[in-house]
Amino acid sequence: MNTAWPALGYEEWSATRDTLHAHTQVLGKIQTKLAPAEPQLQHAALRLTARAWETRLLPAPDGSGGFGIALDLHRHEAVVEHVDGRVLAVPLTPNRPVRDVVHDVLGGVDELVGAVEITMKPQETPWQTPLDEDTEHATYDPRQVAQYFLAASQAAHVLASLRASWRGRSTPVNAWWGAFDLGVNLYSGKPAQPPSDEFIFANSMDAQEIAIGWWPGDHRYGRAAFYAYAHPAGPEFPNAPVPPGRWEATLGEYILDWDDVVRSTNPYSTAIEFARAVARHACVTCDWEPALAASLEGPR
Repeated sequence: MNTAWPALGYEEWSATRDTLHAHTQVLGKIQTKLAPAEPQLQHAALRLTARAWETRLLPAPDGSGGFGIALDLHRHEAVVEHVDGRVLAVPLTPNRPVRDVVHDVLGGVDELVGAVEITMKPQETPWQTPLDEDTEHATYDPRQVAQYFLAASQAAHVLASLRASWRGRSTPVNAWWGAFDLGVNLYSGKPAQPPSDEFIFANSMDAQEIAIGWWPGDHRYGRAAFYAYAHPAGPEFPNAPVPPGRWEATLGEYILDWDDVVRSTNPYSTAIEFARAVARHACVTCDWEPALAASLEGPR
């Protein structure tokens, strides 16, 4: 097996996964509160870097400049950093509950830049315990986190390659703290009717889009996988052959299991061809400009 593309068994690491997911929610809520609002909720998205899940540079509430927060997955600590060089680190240890990490991160933010109030109800999770009361999620296995981070970085490379040649508007590779996934959105430039009046749908899906992403498994689908969908999707969008991926009717998305990627002769080629195939198919069946589909093939 190619160790640069590690296996990621959901059942094995789900307890650590949920704890790490909860930690990302704190960063995401702080960023959403402080960052200037952008279309499609782009101001809420975190970034995956060489060390961490990180916020962007945020304005300090006390007017002292800027700061950021990172979940450093090498040192296994949450780091609050001011642009003037002040740093406060909060350990992410194997038996430390989310409640304690939340308390210390918010305390560190208060100490460096002033108080920030966030809603404590977690978003898009199967559990509803407020973050500042959550003592259930305390499992944190550094080895499992390292495996996840390596897998996530390979998935991020695939998504970055997909968007690189796209001639329309696109997002960066976003790290979404709600669903704990990585994703890229490609846009046609035309508006769309959101599928629901619910806040996230109404504010993030008001434009024609193709979404390609990766998640490390969750309660809905207990395997790490790449996923892809289109909005709005034409009637011919589902059920097309995109081997080695497939249409997953229960999710309403195309899926390529991470296990199939890892076992393939060339994992990167397998993953990027799946992403391009679904995006091309979406362009055709959703009647997007042909030049956009052509741009997926890369520069000529």
